[in-house]
Amino acid sequence: MRWDEVEELVRAALTREVQEASAGLAGLETRVIQALARRPLRRSFLERLRAFFAQPVPRWALVGATCALLLGFALGRLTAPRPIPAYASNLFVIAAPGARAVAVVGDFSAWQPIPLSDPDGDGIWTAVIPLPPGRYEYAFLVDGKWVGQDPLAHEYLRTFGEYVSVRYVGGSGADRSS
Repeated sequence: MRWDEVEELVRAALTREVQEASAGLAGLETRVIQALARRPLRRSFLERLRAFFAQPVPRWALVGATCALLLGFALGRLTAPRPIPAYASNLFVIAAPGARAVAVVGDFSAWQPIPLSDPDGDGIWTAVIPLPPGRYEYAFLVDGKWVGQDPLAHEYLRTFGEYVSVRYVGGSGADRSS
């Protein structure tokens, strides 16, 4: 068999296949349009939202939602924490609920403990220590346990295997944190 004979046989086979398949393509456009017309119309988000709110709502649902909203607002107002006082560089604060004794130690006190107080028993221990401008290293002692990382510190150092906090007090009455 020669190449031109093979090419002629392939061409004839392809022609037959196309003619047989073209019968299936007749009316394809009409069938596609009819199938698309049978599909349900997808409404936009805004239309679906309008339809949702157009449905009748039972009065008990409105009353319940209003009561829940008012109760939530009232509870939020009643249980909201007191505002935190303005931060000052000479105010040392630590949250230690349940602690019996809290103190601050630092280079400003030759690492001798200065007790903090919690007069209202809410677990927030404070002390006001007047400090001249400068750089100060300090840590807290909570029931004798060293707590060297104060969230209000400007930075931390690790010395002798323990962390200490560092606080800067500004020279012109302004802290470095302001």
